[in-house]
Amino acid sequence: MTIRLYDTSARQIRDFTPLVPGCVSIYLCGATVQAAPHIGHIRSGLNFDIMRRWFAHRGYDVTFVRNVTDIDDKIIKKADEQGRPWWSIGYENEVAFNAAYDALGCLRPTYEPRATGHIPEMIEMMRGLIERGHAYAADGNVYFDVQSFPEYLQLSNQELDNLRQPSGEGETGKRDPRDFAMWKAAREGEPSWETPWGRGRPGWHLECSAMAHKYLGTAFDIHGGGVDLVFPHHENEIAQAKAYGDDFARYWSHNAWVTMSGEKMSKSLGNSVLVSEMVKRWRPIVLRYYLGTPHYRSMIEYSEEALREAESAFARIEGFVQRVVEKAGAVEPADEVPLAFAEAMDDDLGVPQALAIVHTTVRQGNSALTADDKEAAVARLAEVRAMLGVLGLDPLDERWSGGGTDRGEDLHGVVDSLVRLVLEQRQAARTRKDYATADAIRDQLQQSGLAIEDTPSGPRWSLS
Repeated sequence: MTIRLYDTSARQIRDFTPLVPGCVSIYLCGATVQAAPHIGHIRSGLNFDIMRRWFAHRGYDVTFVRNVTDIDDKIIKKADEQGRPWWSIGYENEVAFNAAYDALGCLRPTYEPRATGHIPEMIEMMRGLIERGHAYAADGNVYFDVQSFPEYLQLSNQELDNLRQPSGEGETGKRDPRDFAMWKAAREGEPSWETPWGRGRPGWHLECSAMAHKYLGTAFDIHGGGVDLVFPHHENEIAQAKAYGDDFARYWSHNAWVTMSGEKMSKSLGNSVLVSEMVKRWRPIVLRYYLGTPHYRSMIEYSEEALREAESAFARIEGFVQRVVEKAGAVEPADEVPLAFAEAMDDDLGVPQALAIVHTTVRQGNSALTADDKEAAVARLAEVRAMLGVLGLDPLDERWSGGGTDRGEDLHGVVDSLVRLVLEQRQAARTRKDYATADAIRDQLQQSGLAIEDTPSGPRWSLS
């Protein structure tokens, strides 16, 4: 079956046909590193990590570019407020973003360019746009002339006459208030670079057009990002790149937000949930399950209850995996995923439908264990591991089982040692036929949120 993706520009699901057979090129708008990431920021990285993994599973050679915007108004403002160099703010938060991506199991991008490392490419693009009559310099700024590009606003489906273009401080000399800044004139005390039009710094939109051109060429397959980037960011990227002469992206893919009380999660609203804090309270693999398994185009309403439900759902999968391994030893993932799983993923990355196949297969595997059908249980686990691998959720993958240093794994080991000590006391009570004490110990453990299961190889525990 052909992979099909919802294309924002076409407003419909389209069959995916790669520009180069057997290859997929993806550009994802990454972090603006003004502050540490909350789970809303990381959702985009997770969604496109799953997309990348699925293309790779289908046999494509994937080039994945995720940029870093390390200079903008907010970074400069924070540097001024804190009395620090602007680049130290950016680097500190870039490290925090990469730690969050790593903690939640995202594969590293093929390339991760920083905006400030590509000033020459931006100057070259501006020069070309000015020569072609699509841009002009004024008061040290360089603006894109939106009326010179007839296709402007096709992505966001707006009317030019109704447009209200966001403008920043110091954007003087515009011929039309709807024109947008590609380059901003230097202001006192701010970082700046030399250009033929005076010293200044890049505008947000120019950065991505220039970096996509450098790393993926004049045309590439998929451009991704959050739905809030459709306008003005992605609309302005298209205008710059196509007016410059690039074909640019052939498909546009956008993920929805994580919301709290119906509002987009953002620092400006004061409702953000930092990844660095969340991983102290929840296992990172559970956070990945929670953020990565809803459909990428659907909103996620954050709540503690929803996270607990995700934890319980993943515990059912993990419990099955552990029981089969205890019974049969190591089981390698199957070479292929079940057909129904593949069909769901091919249909616009239908992760919720694909996950339903995972849970169905887990139930089948548990039934096989109950029937003492070791061969069937092993076969189901091989399928489950193959499916979870695509989603980045295989608990036996070294990324999750290799003894990482995150606090959640440390605490799990401590709890395991304490619970096993109590279970030994319970077993001693059962051996001496003191069943009242044994039952009391079990009940106390259950009241503490632990489920105890007696197996032929001894008692085992899990979170209830």
